[in-house]
Amino acid sequence: MGNMPLFVFFKDIRNVFKADELGLEIVHIALPTLLALLADPVASLVDTAFVGHIGPVELAAVGISIAVFNQVSKIAIFPLVSITTSFVAEEDATEELRANEQVHENVENGTPISMEMEMEELVPLVGKSSSTEMVKLECVRRHIPSASSALVVGSILGFIQAVFLIFAANPVLNYMGVDSNSPMLKPARQYLTLRSLGAPAVLLSLAVQGVFRGFKDTKTPLYATIVGDVANIILDPILMFVFHMGVRGAAIAHVVSQYLISLILLWKLNKQVDLLTSGVKDLRFGQFLKNGFLLLVRVIAATFCVTLAAALAARQGPTTMAAFQVCLQIWLAASLLADGLAVAGQAILASAFARKDHSKAVATASRVLQFGSRIFTKDINVLQLISLGIPFVAVTQPINALAFVFDGVNYGASDFAYSAYSMVLVALVSILCLFLLSSHGFVGIWVALSVFMSLRALVGFWRIGTGMGPWSFLRE
Repeated sequence: MGNMPLFVFFKDIRNVFKADELGLEIVHIALPTLLALLADPVASLVDTAFVGHIGPVELAAVGISIAVFNQVSKIAIFPLVSITTSFVAEEDATEELRANEQVHENVENGTPISMEMEMEELVPLVGKSSSTEMVKLECVRRHIPSASSALVVGSILGFIQAVFLIFAANPVLNYMGVDSNSPMLKPARQYLTLRSLGAPAVLLSLAVQGVFRGFKDTKTPLYATIVGDVANIILDPILMFVFHMGVRGAAIAHVVSQYLISLILLWKLNKQVDLLTSGVKDLRFGQFLKNGFLLLVRVIAATFCVTLAAALAARQGPTTMAAFQVCLQIWLAASLLADGLAVAGQAILASAFARKDHSKAVATASRVLQFGSRIFTKDINVLQLISLGIPFVAVTQPINALAFVFDGVNYGASDFAYSAYSMVLVALVSILCLFLLSSHGFVGIWVALSVFMSLRALVGFWRIGTGMGPWSFLRE
């Protein structure tokens, strides 16, 4: 590689789809994550479809409420999940190295090893395949302080979010352009208030998912998500149309599904991790807060752009907002598929950096980046606007894929500071574009969102391509 870090993007490019050990490891982590990430947007699309058949006003109301809920949720979700994944992967790799060193030392000194020690310490020596890691998971309840820290932080943040949204629903919706005279206010307030009751379950379940991702186990979150989303889809028509609850039924169905997912994940995690042995001194609250603040800045900047776009669409009326909601759900559903590769890259890279295995870090970054590059309403006016937005949804997918994968790669390197500051700069430029281009209507908003995602991909490319920060070893 010499002094050209840019070559990392082309390293072993012929092997991008090769089914070697690294390729299989990425696929085993990424594929279940892709399916899990797809499941939730699909459930949201089903919600959107059901609500759309009530009327365009209700569809627009639910759209603006979801934008508000997602804005507040993402302020806590992405820092919590990203930090948890990296910390758990690092702790797990460090503990594995320590166990291996202890076993080797015992063997060299002739110290006898008990059957219990063999079970707890020799398993990591068997290999690094996902199947071996699952054997280890099943045999030993591990002591991972970051897991306990994540659950505590997630529970507290979820409670705070619920209280905030319930008591601030009216002023927040007014800020989003839904004033007291708007026909969207009542259904939007109903949906937002009821859905907020599920905030503790959302934050807690995602904290647990971060732990499983750190263990490179993405199948368990997938199964739990599928069960919860199927319950949501089944309850939607029953509560909305059989019990005539309208948008309230959609919100209640979603809340029930989130608590179901949380219970399943906690039950499974308790079998694998000893969650109650960590004392206060062992918990990593300081590191969670420090790095969490950096990612909080990043998430606020990123989600503010999307939320501002929703607010500008809402100010143009229910028809524009309804069309924007449908296009946004499709856009996010397709874009977040790339997050599966981001999760795989983050988990493997965090483990590689903890082991100081730079060769694997380079190989992983190259492979995931190369992978990454490679019926809702009957209202005729809404449908006409949707037809204008769909081309932007389709054209921006390659850009979105790279942006998400770059995020995961930099998180895996614990490059949280750069991720935060670069996103603030991107957000400032994108906000300016939104205000300037929104005067051109629905299409102008989508052009500005395309600029936003392009800049996100660019700053990720720049960090690794110039060999800065944790990637400085690429210039050696």
